[in-house]
Amino acid sequence: MSYFGETYKPQLEEAAKYQDFITDELLKQGIVLNQYASREYQQKKGESASGIEIKYDKRMAETGNVYIEVAEKSDPSKPDYSDSGVYRNDNTWLYLIGNYEKALLMSKRQLRLCIEYGEVWRKNNGIIFREIATSRGYTFPIEYCKRFLCLRFFVFGGEPQ
Repeated sequence: MSYFGETYKPQLEEAAKYQDFITDELLKQGIVLNQYASREYQQKKGESASGIEIKYDKRMAETGNVYIEVAEKSDPSKPDYSDSGVYRNDNTWLYLIGNYEKALLMSKRQLRLCIEYGEVWRKNNGIIFREIATSRGYTFPIEYCKRFLCLRFFVFGGEPQ
């Protein structure tokens, strides 16, 4: 089986399920997300008409960090990465990342500034560069984000049944 079928497609479906969960949870709090479903709109405009990008970090509770992506590629065999996440040039101005229990809403601009401060500053604040087969990004300690970057911290009841 291909990387797309074994890994990429299931992760994409997992992310879509999380976006649906977040859409419902935020609607309960009066926040309306207008998510774009088609790849064309997501690439041309952004993830949503509201300018909020939603990311599922299933390892957040385990690691105590959130992973903020800056570049991606759809297959590890491809040589080049494309800007993504907080470095994607689209209408996104807010970045919501979390799991089924908690989520942080942060400013895309503030996240970029933290990444651009410099290596020593990042290291002193526990922000570490990571590269995996299809993604490049930075791990940010959740507590740092909550204290200095978080516009709103959400607590949910867990994954819907």
